[in-house]
Amino acid sequence: MCAVAGYLVVQYVTGGAGPGCKVVSGRTDGATYEFSPEQAVNAATIAAVGTGRGMPERAVTIALATALQESALRNIGYGDRDSLGLFQQRPSQGWGTPKEILDPTYSANSFYKHLAKVPDYTKLPLTVAAQKVQRSGFPTAYAKHEPDAALLAAALTGQSAATLTCAGRPAATQAAGADAVRTALVRDFGQDVLKSASAEVGAEATPTPTPSASGSGSGRTVTLPVTAETGSGSGSGSDRSLRQRGWQLAHWAVANASALHIERVSYAGRQWTAGNTDSQWRAAGAEGAAGAEQDAGAVRIVTAQ
Repeated sequence: MCAVAGYLVVQYVTGGAGPGCKVVSGRTDGATYEFSPEQAVNAATIAAVGTGRGMPERAVTIALATALQESALRNIGYGDRDSLGLFQQRPSQGWGTPKEILDPTYSANSFYKHLAKVPDYTKLPLTVAAQKVQRSGFPTAYAKHEPDAALLAAALTGQSAATLTCAGRPAATQAAGADAVRTALVRDFGQDVLKSASAEVGAEATPTPTPSASGSGSGRTVTLPVTAETGSGSGSGSDRSLRQRGWQLAHWAVANASALHIERVSYAGRQWTAGNTDSQWRAAGAEGAAGAEQDAGAVRIVTAQ
């Protein structure tokens, strides 16, 4: 009993026990998927890398289903023979060094690079497309993860609005603050995501002088105007594509809330606040959104410190 209690305490503190995040369907089918903050961070990275490469939502679904099967969306340092990481890629098979493979951004890029070479992969059954990349000993195993992966992909590419929430329980060992948010944004999306970003203290904005990962470090809020310059790489500047990009950034921030101590995220008149008992997106008040007009075209990420 003591051992079990101790284990649960450790898992609570580290964010590893039980689902802390949830995705709901943007349709009326009632589908949901629950997962941990650790899994949420990795899923958000996979989605960000995919859209950054200009890959379609179907590619992100295939990548997420593959990682669900191979590692349960955990960046593990072990596996069959020399397999490592989210996709269980093998150094001996030319996927990279162990250090590279254990970098989620690198491993996701490697997966998409190989997937893009599969002819007509978007038209193939998911398990066939994934197997052509992975060459697994269990070629049909990916299919069972397709429903959950599709839910995740819809939220994490911004296709479904206000569908991803997390409890937002802070992790004990992660860096926090606006600078940490910027660093993580650049890690997953690249430098362009910060072209128009600013750091704020209260209502007074201090623009970052250059689109760097460190930023000015002068405040708790990172504001990401959703413009064509911060688009997903598709080249489209339509209202629909920009709104989708905004929801991708907003959901990314919620997925990283525990790791980066994010307290509040607002976009398009909606707001998510860490620690709410139901963790829902709600209509944003003046405090969280600094006014509906300012919030409409920007994602605002407020950290706890």
